[in-house]
Order: sequence, then C-alpha cells, then structure tokens
Amino acid sequence: MTDWHARKKVGDQHEHRVAQELEDRGWTVQFCGQGTYPAAIQQALSRTDSHLRQFPDLIAARGTDVITIDAKTRMPSLRTGRYAISRKCLNAGLQFLGTYAPIPLYYVFGQMSVLTPAEIMHYGSTGFRSPDGSYYLVNSHLAHRFDDVFGAPASLMTA
Repeated sequence: MTDWHARKKVGDQHEHRVAQELEDRGWTVQFCGQGTYPAAIQQALSRTDSHLRQFPDLIAARGTDVITIDAKTRMPSLRTGRYAISRKCLNAGLQFLGTYAPIPLYYVFGQMSVLTPAEIMHYGSTGFRSPDGSYYLVNSHLAHRFDDVFGAPASLMTA
C-alpha cells in the first residue's frame, strides 16, 4: 500500500478496533492526535518534522488509570517476524513520556500485541534505513498479549 489514503484507511480501522477492544475491557476511550485534525491540517503537518505527527492516537481511562495508545497497523514483517518502529516515532514517544509522565504510552500492533517505548529501546536493534528514515526492529515474540496489559473483556470476566 503505497497510497497515503489507503494506508490511512487501514490505520483508522486499526485505531477503531483498538478503541473497541479497550471499551470492551471497561476503558473510556477518546481519539486524539493527528488523525483527529481536519484534512488540510493533516496534510500540512505531514510536511513537517513536528512531534505532533507522532502524538498518540488514543487516550483512555479506567478508574484512576490513564493511558495513551499509538496504534501500529502494518506490523510485523511477514518475512522476519519483527516489528519495525521508526526512529522518529520512538523518539517522539520517549519525549511524550518525558513531558506527560506518568501517563504510560503503549504501541498496539496489528495482531493486538503490545510494547512500550522503553521495551523497544531495550529489545530493539537498529534496522534498515529507508528513504523515510531508520527503524528499530523488535522480535514480535517479545510483545505482550493485549489482555495481559489491558485486562480481559468484561463479558469474559462475568461469564
């Protein structure tokens, strides 16, 4: 998928899936970040190096817990079984944590597995360099199960 609009559509679907899964576990979810801006702002922002481009996609709360989510759709690599996280994305995530701590940031991948920015830094190795920049590669087997991080769906807990 090289077309930005096609990638955006898939990304939006994943964000909605993650939001629904969180809501099923009793979290209250709000969309935030670049995806919530009008198209003209998204397009203008895409031509900058601003960390606003990498702002988390979702913010959620359950009780007194508050978290943020950056939904990552097109991972892992089917050839290597590793997640590829751009250096720009990880740097923005680490700066987000430094600014908004103690609100955690989680990356939720396409198969609903989860890693934190610190885990990517710890487990990751610098990978390929594409025209878009360099990436950290992390073995997908090191990721956490969604239920282990955010709880089981309420329907399973009451059954």
